[in-house]
Amino acid sequence: MSTVEARATAEAREPGVRSKSNSPRQIPVVGVVTEDEDAQSALKPMDLNRVIKLLEETDKADLEEKQLKAVKILVQNYQNGFPLRDLVQIFKILNLCAGKIGHQPHFIESAYSILKLCGLPFLKKKVSDEITYAEDTANSIALLGDLMKVPSSELRIQICKCIVDFYHAEPPKKHIPGYQQASSSYKIQMAEVGGLAKTMVQSLTLLDNQLVEKLWVLKALQHLSTSEVNCTLMMQAQAASSICAHLNDPDPSGQLLFRSSEILWNLLEKSPKEEIIRQLSNLECLLALKEIFKHLFMRGFSHYDRQLRNDILVITTIIAQNPEAPMIECGFTRDLILFATFNEVKSQNPLVKGLKLSNSYEDFELKKLLFNIIVILCKDLPTVQLLIDGKVVLALFTYVKKPEKHKIIEWSAAQYEELQLHAIATLSSVAPLLIEEYMLCQGNARILAFLEWCESEDSFFSHGNSFHGTGGRGNKFAHMRYTLRLLRAMVYLQDETVNNDLCEKRTIQQLIGIFKNTISKSNDKEEAIVLEIQSDILLILSGLCEHNIPRKEIFGTEGVDVILHVLKTDPKKFQSGLGYIVLLFSTLDSIWCCILGCYPSEDYFLEKEGIFLLLDLLALNQKKFCNLILGIMVEFCDNPKTTVHVNSWRGKKDQTAASLLIKLWRKEEKELGVKRDKHGKIIDTKKPLFTSFQEEQNIMPLPADCPTVAVMDVAENIRAKIYAVLGKLDFENLPGLSAEDFVTLCIIHRYLDFKIGEIWNEIYEEIKLEKLRPVTTDKSILEAITTASENIGKMVASLQSEMIESQARQDIQNEQRVYAKVSHKKH
Repeated sequence: MSTVEARATAEAREPGVRSKSNSPRQIPVVGVVTEDEDAQSALKPMDLNRVIKLLEETDKADLEEKQLKAVKILVQNYQNGFPLRDLVQIFKILNLCAGKIGHQPHFIESAYSILKLCGLPFLKKKVSDEITYAEDTANSIALLGDLMKVPSSELRIQICKCIVDFYHAEPPKKHIPGYQQASSSYKIQMAEVGGLAKTMVQSLTLLDNQLVEKLWVLKALQHLSTSEVNCTLMMQAQAASSICAHLNDPDPSGQLLFRSSEILWNLLEKSPKEEIIRQLSNLECLLALKEIFKHLFMRGFSHYDRQLRNDILVITTIIAQNPEAPMIECGFTRDLILFATFNEVKSQNPLVKGLKLSNSYEDFELKKLLFNIIVILCKDLPTVQLLIDGKVVLALFTYVKKPEKHKIIEWSAAQYEELQLHAIATLSSVAPLLIEEYMLCQGNARILAFLEWCESEDSFFSHGNSFHGTGGRGNKFAHMRYTLRLLRAMVYLQDETVNNDLCEKRTIQQLIGIFKNTISKSNDKEEAIVLEIQSDILLILSGLCEHNIPRKEIFGTEGVDVILHVLKTDPKKFQSGLGYIVLLFSTLDSIWCCILGCYPSEDYFLEKEGIFLLLDLLALNQKKFCNLILGIMVEFCDNPKTTVHVNSWRGKKDQTAASLLIKLWRKEEKELGVKRDKHGKIIDTKKPLFTSFQEEQNIMPLPADCPTVAVMDVAENIRAKIYAVLGKLDFENLPGLSAEDFVTLCIIHRYLDFKIGEIWNEIYEEIKLEKLRPVTTDKSILEAITTASENIGKMVASLQSEMIESQARQDIQNEQRVYAKVSHKKH
């Protein structure tokens, strides 16, 4: 068999080319590859070291021609791609060619041809070649970035094309016997390992006045910035600041701005955001962003321009979150405020003269983005004066009104509703900083009038499409929610001018009326938003009535009825996660602020069994609101009528209030790790109240104004409040207690004595630590106090022992009686 026949037979076994046969039997005939065709597709062995040696020579005649010919032969040999094993030598040849370009321009074509082949997929002989030659490949690809230093426009552009081809690899035109294509992502991975992105960013400094080359570099960086590794490398090369600073460079094609903004987006998303923001927070970058945004805002009319304008504004918004960014210094803040308000407040500024927004999606998004950036900018207090000059409060208040029928507006109904809600939400951040402007705009009157419309039966269909409109479809609840948030923000400033004005406008009565209406109007679908509205109403009422008896009197019995309604809520709903817990906390806060201290309201609350409802809540044993309820109970017990109500209450299994409180004490001490025996008796008479936390803490000298651990313990758990309530109920006459309760009550009764002893002990220990020697009298007094405290502990422990023994005897007697009774019946 000839060589050609043998080769043809071997290739016939491969799934490959079939040729049609004229035989009626349709016998497949294998296509035969001729030796010439095979030779063309095969990689000929080539001595690359000889080419390198030839290129390194400098002193022979007609050397350049020989060198160029050698490189040309190399290019022809590797026209289908470079094998991974040859990359190191090939890139050395490329580097040598590039080094000769300065004095021998003919080498540009040689370097160009090699670079063009670098865009093809690399070839591997073995599957393991990708791992074996990984380091060599990474180092070779990294050389592409270094070659950007060669002052050849043609070469630089080809380098960028080569990098772009990494992401759009085309398969070889011909199959190379013995080789297969490296994986499509291999070059991309090796570019990351070699740090190509970093050197490409650095090359931008060489291209200040060369637009075409710069655009190609940006295109390459746009592709490279799709990975987190490359973005981190670019960040290290200060890519964000160097690219952003040149956003406004002349470019008739518009590619520079598009590609640069895309790269900035990728950097913000895929590298440490804080560092990118820091790089962009300089005057040069912000001036470039400002100029390009102004240009697009005023002269951008296409769909693409508007999208790009919005992207630039989002990037600016992210930068504005950094308080160190010189937004005011570069004049960007003033311009943004102008652009946000020119539609609502007429301005003679030439920047907005004759300017008008359409109802297109991009302009609508722009308006929302401008509202959003105002919220961010107002966190920087120096911005306040610019907000005043820009009449921002007045502009935003133009949205706080009921929609006017038959009035032509530039926005659709759904768009206007969303902007209205967004404007009210923005006011919640801006108005508290500008109280004077708020009052000049008659902010309170506008809010209350808008709330009245929200509550009215006017025909209005809310679209509820936006984030702010959640839960408000087909009703006005979304409007009410954001208006109440605004009102809450103003009330919580505790500014008497604002709050007095509100009360004079009968706000308390109006809010109570709204609360009652929400009870009757709400359904399961709107439950979450209604609960939020009710919570906000109660918080506003608390803010208005706190420390003000006349306002508490206005709150009156109608307000108390509202609170009682919430307290009667089914306890199971507190676990539903729909806002009932928040509503409960708001209600408890309003009891404290709106009822306590006003005796007619307190009496009405007691008459309506309000204390019973509080004790029912306390019996749920929910730690999150026990402390607050006990605080209210302490204050309520100052009212002489309270004791009767507390003692009359009965819980499950006929449990009394005193028994409930003692049970809570035991539970609290168990959680705090206080040492007690199995009967609840004191173990350590020197430290009868010590928690496990106190045991772990070493006593250390503290400044006079810094509370010690013993003092902090009073505020951090409920024991002090239980002691206060039981003390006001009279320790000697508490109904419904068991023997175990009496044992615990002995400790509660002496809580104050024990706590005083603890504090004196801390003082004594601090004196020792500071190596101070008290005078004899003081020392004897300190020792006497310590001894007295310990004696009280011993006395209480002794009393507890007596009670336990007495109960044990009583139990035995009861058993004997029962036994005797049973025996008598048997006989």
